[in-house]
Amino acid sequence: MAISSCLPSPCSLIMATLMLLIVQAQSITRHYNFNVQMANVTRLCASKSIVTVNGEYPGPTLVAREGDRVLVRVTNHVAHNMTLHWHGIRQLRSGWADGPAYITQCPIQTGQSYVYNFTVTGQRGTLWWHAHISWLRATVYGAIVILPKLGVPYPFVAPHKEVPLLFGEWWRADTEAVVSQALQTGGAPNISDAFTINGLPGPLYNCSAKDTFKLKVEPGKTYMLRLINAALNDELFFSVANHTLTIVEVDAVYVKPFTVKTLIISPGQTTNVLLTAKPLNPKANFYMSASPYSTIRPGTFDNSTVAGILEYHNPRRSASDSSFDKDLPLFRPTLPRFNDTGLVTNFTSKLRSLATPQYPAAVPQSVDKRFFFTVGLGTRPCPVNATCQGPTNTTQFAAAINNISLVLPSTALLQSHFTGMSRGVYGSNFPIMPLSQFNYTGVSPNNTNVATGTKLLVLPFNATVELVMQDTSILGIESHPLHLHGFNFFVVGQGFGNYDPVNDPARFNLVDPVERNTVGVPAGGWVAIRFLADNPGVWFMHCHLEVHTTWGLRMAWLVLDGSLPNQKLQQPPSDLPKC
Repeated sequence: MAISSCLPSPCSLIMATLMLLIVQAQSITRHYNFNVQMANVTRLCASKSIVTVNGEYPGPTLVAREGDRVLVRVTNHVAHNMTLHWHGIRQLRSGWADGPAYITQCPIQTGQSYVYNFTVTGQRGTLWWHAHISWLRATVYGAIVILPKLGVPYPFVAPHKEVPLLFGEWWRADTEAVVSQALQTGGAPNISDAFTINGLPGPLYNCSAKDTFKLKVEPGKTYMLRLINAALNDELFFSVANHTLTIVEVDAVYVKPFTVKTLIISPGQTTNVLLTAKPLNPKANFYMSASPYSTIRPGTFDNSTVAGILEYHNPRRSASDSSFDKDLPLFRPTLPRFNDTGLVTNFTSKLRSLATPQYPAAVPQSVDKRFFFTVGLGTRPCPVNATCQGPTNTTQFAAAINNISLVLPSTALLQSHFTGMSRGVYGSNFPIMPLSQFNYTGVSPNNTNVATGTKLLVLPFNATVELVMQDTSILGIESHPLHLHGFNFFVVGQGFGNYDPVNDPARFNLVDPVERNTVGVPAGGWVAIRFLADNPGVWFMHCHLEVHTTWGLRMAWLVLDGSLPNQKLQQPPSDLPKC
């Protein structure tokens, strides 16, 4: 009544001020300074100098709220070129802030700075950031926590506490030397020496009991673990001894909750789980363990286990006491065999979008553009007068999508597109299907060589896309976690063997498929995804096993501008790095 009795102009002013205050409370601009610098770190009884952000390993957690604008000033103080990628952030019309080197930007050179400027639109949950050039993400990574809008609850019981758990991979050697040697010899890179949880290898590795992540819980309380697989080359099983995990979100999208003893998480993926502590103190400690999933033979991957410790709060011990009670029994989870594809399939098949009025699953029901991509390994001939350490001494390892192994240009693809200077930089003729068909999961063809090139696949704005990605058995079947920049997609189907375009689509889930940004192409199988090309720009898609990306298992989509002003790529920022 008081407002209705106001004169129109003061009333309007009050209402406008109130609305502005509400909007400001909902959305703010958050500023971060990320200084890329060297730091000495000791793990596995050996010290080395690593690239970090702000001297932290893992790097700082970036916290924002849905709707916030984020400005991250990155200053490069190391000898390596650097870019950072905000993995899973949609980057609507802000592709200049996406980060992959030579795709959306030239690297930030030594002594230079660049401000990544983006708005978190329609997303909430766990994502992460990492270096996106060479293998520097081995140590340059951190969590992104996107809180819901103020006043909007989680669609599940609010946890007592939220804890990021980042899985990493540690080499005693310098990882830049590891990848450099592999590229010189044409062979597979040396495998890592340990996995880590929040940068710590834990008690199952030599000399590492003091470097163990510990999570202290109170009986009866529920904790949300924000799991992030930041490992370079390994998908991971994760389990907590004598406790169950309720999956509530993947890749910053809520899912229908379900409970497991063991989950699978691929490099690039995030998973939020609820862990409820036992109602009474069990007077025991429990390992939280992760070990690799791989269908390639043991010895060619790091087949070790990382463990943290879940301990129950003991009121008789000091709250500042960081050590745990070694006199208590210590339980270990039973982790699957390294090649347990059945468990992986069972887990991924349970993932379903909420598909509620508040959190709908906007699955494209019709398709404008259909594509079929083979993804897998292959070979390239050795350089003239050289001996290689690839599958044979005359070949080197390679990887490809539709038999094209992407060669990164010397300038950024997005800039070349935006300025209309693409001639000599890239072609627009990426094949929409394999140029030669074969029994993809059967006996390998005699010729395993891949072609090389810099080719983009062009999409009109707002096209609905269906993409089937098919693993191949060339050099052995393998699971490939494919990450698409700039978009979420719906995983509408998957299966084993060769994709059947006649019968398999009838089994697609177009009602509540899981929505994510990184999906595992099953070993010896296929996965089908759908997405709406509503984000203009050049968008990288690649295997998130870093070794495969290095070998060329990568491509890029070019989504054209729409006709309206809000459907066009923004102008490049003035501080965009130059090549």
